[in-house]
This record gives sequence, C-alpha cells and structure tokens, in this order.
Amino acid sequence: MLARAGYVPTAASLLLAQPFLLLLWLAMGAFPAWAQTGASLSGVVTDKTGAALPGVAVTIRNVDTGATRTIATDGRGHYQASGLPPGRFEIRAAKQGFADETRTGISLAVGQDATVDIKMQRSTSDACASGHEFATTDCTLTWHGITLYGAYDVGVGWVSHGLPENGYNYEGESLVNRNGYQHRFLVAPNNLQQTGLGIRGKEEFLHGWSVVFNVSTGINPQSGQLANASATNIANNGLPRSSYSEAIDGARAGQPFNDEYYAGISSAYLGTLTFGRQRALGTDVMLVYDPAGGGYAFSYIGYNGTMAGGGDTEDSRWDDALKYRLAYGPVHFGAMYKFADGSGGCYSASATWTAATCTPEGAHNNAYGFDFGGDYGKFSADVVYQHYNQAISVLNPLLGPQSPTAPYQSTTNSINTNPVTGANVIGTTNTLYGIVTDNNAIMVAAKYTWDPFKFFGGYEWIRQTNPSNPLGVGALDQGGYLLSGVEDNNLDSPKIVQIWWTGVKYAIDSKTDITLSWYHQLQNDFRLPPTCSPEAGFRSSCAGTLNEWSLYTDHHFTKRFDAFAGIAYSYVGGGLAIAIPHGPGVPYKYDNNFAPTIGGRFTF
Repeated sequence: MLARAGYVPTAASLLLAQPFLLLLWLAMGAFPAWAQTGASLSGVVTDKTGAALPGVAVTIRNVDTGATRTIATDGRGHYQASGLPPGRFEIRAAKQGFADETRTGISLAVGQDATVDIKMQRSTSDACASGHEFATTDCTLTWHGITLYGAYDVGVGWVSHGLPENGYNYEGESLVNRNGYQHRFLVAPNNLQQTGLGIRGKEEFLHGWSVVFNVSTGINPQSGQLANASATNIANNGLPRSSYSEAIDGARAGQPFNDEYYAGISSAYLGTLTFGRQRALGTDVMLVYDPAGGGYAFSYIGYNGTMAGGGDTEDSRWDDALKYRLAYGPVHFGAMYKFADGSGGCYSASATWTAATCTPEGAHNNAYGFDFGGDYGKFSADVVYQHYNQAISVLNPLLGPQSPTAPYQSTTNSINTNPVTGANVIGTTNTLYGIVTDNNAIMVAAKYTWDPFKFFGGYEWIRQTNPSNPLGVGALDQGGYLLSGVEDNNLDSPKIVQIWWTGVKYAIDSKTDITLSWYHQLQNDFRLPPTCSPEAGFRSSCAGTLNEWSLYTDHHFTKRFDAFAGIAYSYVGGGLAIAIPHGPGVPYKYDNNFAPTIGGRFTF
C-alpha cells in the first residue's frame, strides 16, 4: 500500500478502509463482466436515394422479454443502442412522411456489436395545413387518419378509325376497335389516370396494429356518369353495326365504387389482410411495371385489362376477395383468393333446350393468385400467377334483326350456347352476351433505373379453356348485369395468349419526362380443324397479333397539375382482326388506328 512519507497506518484506519476496498474490488470485478455480456445495435437510416434521415424514431424490441427502447437518429442518420442483453430482437423505424420499416430475425450473442442499416420509402405526403400548401405541394387532405384523394383527367384527341362516343365509356378510343370506321375529333377521357374520387383510412389501435379501409370509384369527366363498360355494349343492342357507338369491356360496370371497396387489418410485422372488392394482383403489378402507368391513351395493357386480369379484362378487379400483402426488407409477397358469388344462371347442354328443361346452376367463379417480388438497388421485379374460373368476356353487343346475322346471337332468343326453343328464359333488354372460360396466367415483370432513364419490360403467358362448370342464361356479370346469351364451348382447343411489353421513360428534368412504349399480343391457332389462311378465310380462332406503339411527354407545372401530349398507333392481324368470335369471319372494318391526344390532369 502506498502512503505518504512519515505516515504509519493505524489499526483503526485499516479497519475503516476495508469496506471501501471491498467495494472497489467488486466494481473492478463487475466491470469486465458487464463488458463481456452487454451487446449493441447500431446502423444508419437513409431514404431510397441513400440520403441520411435524422430524427427517425428507432424502436428496439426484445422479442424474449417484450422490453423496448426508442432512440432517435442523429444528423447523420446514425443510431446506437448499447448494453443490450443477449437474445432475439427486432427493430422498427418510424418517421412522418415515410412508411414504417421493420427488421426482424436479429439475434445478439454475448458482447456482440451488430450493425443493421435501414432504408425507408416515402409514404403518403403529410396532411395539408393550409389552402396555399394544398395548391403548391403534394400534401394530403387528411383528417383524423382519413384521407380524401382523387383525380380529374381530360383531353382532346383525334382518331383515324373511331366511333361516336357515349357517356358510359371511360377508356377513350386510342386502341384499334373492331367497329371503328371514321376519323373524328373527340373528348378524350382518363388518358394518364382514371378520373375519380376515393377515401382511405388507417388508424392504429394497438402498437403496430391498425385498421385500414379504402373506397374509390371512377367517373367519366365528359359526362359525370360512373364508369360503365357494360352499358357501352347495352347502348348498342339491336342496332346495325353502322350505328354503333364506342363499346368496351371491363370491370368497371357502374358500381357505386367501381374501383375498390375493402377494409381489413394491418400489422407492422405480419403484413396486411383485407376483404372486399379489390384490384387483382396482376393489376397491381401492371400499374408498377407499365412504362405508361396503365394510362388508357398510351398503354394497351392499361386500356385492355386482358393482361392485368389474367385472361379477361373484367377480372382486373375481384369481388368478395381476400388479399394479403407482406413486405420483409426488400422482398414482398402477396396472395389473393376470391370466393364464388352471384348466380350461375339456367343451363342446358341440349340443342333443343327450353325454359322448362334448363337446370339452375350455382356460381363457381372462385379465383386465386400469388405475387412474389423484390428490389435490389435500382432493379425491381415481380412474378405473378393467377387462376380464375368462369371468367366472362363481353365482346359484342347483342345483334338485332338489322345487324349482321350470326347463328349464336339474337335479340329474340335466349342463348345457352344453342338458342332456346320456345319462350325466353329472360328478356334481352339491358342484358349482355358473354363467352365463358377458365383461365390460368403467369406474368414476369421488371424495371431498372439508370438516371435519368427508367427501363420497363414484362411478359405474360395465358391459357384459356372451356369452363369445367358452365354458366347458363341469367348468370350474373360485373355490376349486377345479367347474361341473356352465354357461350361455354367457344374454344375448339386451349387458347394460348402471350403478351410482351417494354418501354423507357426519360426524365428531361424534375418536372418533364418522355415515355416510349411498345406492346405486343400473340394468340395461337386454336381452331379445329386448323384451316387458317387468306385463301381458306380467317376466324377469330386463328392465330393473330396485335401491336401498339406510343410516345408521349408529360410536364408538371405544379405538384398537382400536369399537361401531356402524345400519340398511339395500334394494328391487328390474323385471327385478332376478326370482329365476331364465331360464325363466318367478319373482319374489323379497319385493322389499325392512329390516335394523337393532348390534355391535362389534376390530382389530389
């Protein structure tokens, strides 16, 4: 023991020093033990561009004990938590204006120093605080967790081979149409985005758990009517072909909420589960990987939902459907199941069936699908599989006495693949004519950002067969419309449809970009016997192709208002240039369409 010179410790002083020495010894012995058992977690939180995010609330939770510790990132986006016991942990990063990010599966050993970096994605914009902020930024109209959103998109166009418009059509006339015959100027609705309104909400009720909902509908800016593809066909029922207005097919059929109507529960750790009317997984992926973003004026796969619906455009949205989404770091997964709903109508396979001999059928229109995808740096990709039973395609108006005759269409008989004998099962007023198939589809899509370029591409393979469970007259279609004509045996053999697309978007500056896109559809020869040639004549069951090219520029004057101008050119050949899907080959009046469009869009 050290002592100053001349000092001799007494027995009393030694006795008093013993407790102090004991405490000092215990502290010195305990420090190495703490240093050996205490673990730490640290990392940097950034946005998708790699910029550091200060002020992020990073919550570290001990999975074994439930204990949590919340710290904030510093000006460099750095966080650090020391003195953690060994065990299993998860990290949650939260910041206003960004989607919460969670990292799980973290195990710490004695004395381990682990690094977990987090990249956050921007979520919906912050709520508007004033009218000036609403006009000049992309803030949201949010009140107590409920957000009102919408868009108004309208323009003026010209088509080389078009038809008179009607107030129900929400897709315009950019795509080649089987009945189009005259060049004309027209009001072009919903060119880059569907005009409409929506309300969505998210409210946390437990830590990490929220209730969510969304309701949205499409409106036609030229008429103020709800988007209604079915009504565009019904408006032409019984008219001669030369008197048709534009007719389309689609999932929007005048429903009050013709886009989506769902609610569910969301967990920061377990994903989101919702139920109701929802976009198909193929529709979700199309909107992400289509260079034109699904815009009707410049995108074939946006205008025609065959790809998004996994074979039929009416299936781009599923009623009575469960949908599950989970994101884990850069990887995401989705699953969807549609319960059978509606009526299967009254069916008979007999060629001489009557209203008394057909059998009521139950609906078997269930469906399911899966999506798996992820991001790696500036590269993103998704793979989607979809299966849909009793898919309905409404291709033509019911033909009347003044129309080109065909053996399976009429306004005076119910059609159950064969015309009814005797009285109709249901009247033909306000009804549709549908072709029914069972569909399987698999899609692969990807995009890559190489500033200032974004590259897009995708492929889908679709197989359609006659339904294993047929539909009958009176079956229910989208929007509650009934089918007075049904074909369950339209395919001689399996129909294979393949769709390719690619494109590039070039950002001139932060407000202006140019997009070039190409879309291609190919169908096989599913006619039996396979006699398809210019000499033998084409049927719609013959092999055929469709192509569309588009080019447009889009300039944002503000965060909410942008103007656009562009052109689309589409053309068909072979079996896809046949207007009526049965009987003798009745061709398109013109097999191409050139459609320049200019317009503006306001979003909120």
